[in-house]
Amino acid sequence: MSNTVQGVHQRIKVRPQQNRPHLPTVTVVVSCYNYAHYLPQAVQSCLEQEDVLVEVIIVDDASTDASLDVARRLESNHANVSVLAHNRNAGMVETFNDGARLASGEFLVRLDADDLLTPGSLARATLVAQNYPSVGLVYGHPVHFSTDVPPEFQQTPSAWTIWPGLTWLRDRCRSGQNVITSPEALMRRSVVEEIGYQAPLRHTPDMEFWFRLSAFSDVAYIHGADQAWHREHLGSMSAQEVNGVLDLGERLEAFEALFGGVAGSIPGSAGLLSEARRALVSEALYTAALEVDRGLPHPELVTAYREFAKAAEPGIEGSKEWARLTARLNSNSANPRQVISLARRVRGRLRSELNWYRWHRNGVF
Repeated sequence: MSNTVQGVHQRIKVRPQQNRPHLPTVTVVVSCYNYAHYLPQAVQSCLEQEDVLVEVIIVDDASTDASLDVARRLESNHANVSVLAHNRNAGMVETFNDGARLASGEFLVRLDADDLLTPGSLARATLVAQNYPSVGLVYGHPVHFSTDVPPEFQQTPSAWTIWPGLTWLRDRCRSGQNVITSPEALMRRSVVEEIGYQAPLRHTPDMEFWFRLSAFSDVAYIHGADQAWHREHLGSMSAQEVNGVLDLGERLEAFEALFGGVAGSIPGSAGLLSEARRALVSEALYTAALEVDRGLPHPELVTAYREFAKAAEPGIEGSKEWARLTARLNSNSANPRQVISLARRVRGRLRSELNWYRWHRNGVF
């Protein structure tokens, strides 16, 4: 974040303001691979945005369907739509990065061609960013759907929360979790150019990118309004099931890439990485314990979670967490164990539901 911009000193929650100093410009990079049937709807959701000047850059990642033809037609019909075509399939990271490098807008959005912006999304997000120049990342609530027609959405914001970026980042490290899907996020392009583009991670480039933005700028959340529609279908990346142990490993990789790069220069970066490791190890042992409480339907998972914990935190075998898990594995008392296991599963479910509720209301766990 530029030293000339004064950031917030603590988390604040304010009523939405209407002070707009100028009409903002936003570049939406639409990443497309074999989404010819979704692409027109995605682009239209950008073109229909009000109170902003929108530039749409479609990056076709060497699609094998009619995506490029559809993109070219959209380009010919709209002066603010342009197309960049890859000669080879480069993957989602390079696809976004190539488009982002061509962006001219003050703000930047990454939109997959199967997702949609809700009406007014860009106006709501840029209004926050214009009122708080220290904010480099604005996000809101995404609506996940799997039907042909997007569901109804909420469009009236009730409040804004603004965090000092490092406060928001520290909370993410302590939880080990990402809280942003993708289409609901808007970035300040000057910050992106300062910190660099997405890192070449397979499943967690967005997560690392959001966290890196927060290391160098403040973060804002829009309460009460739905900022995007995120489509769930068999072909989407988010719908592809990821093994729980693999997911933990990839989140750890994201944190290591984050603090192994430019974010390693921020105060306390080593401690933040340590907190992230601790959170992921705790999650691994907690999940392993749930498998034990379920009666070990997949004993190989318990082994895998334990191996992850040992690799991520050498010395974990001497901890109380490890001892409790070992005691569960060695327990031979059937009836009491069944009662205790049921109570633990209920407690785990309540914890998950509480996190879900907090995320839907406040954008964080």
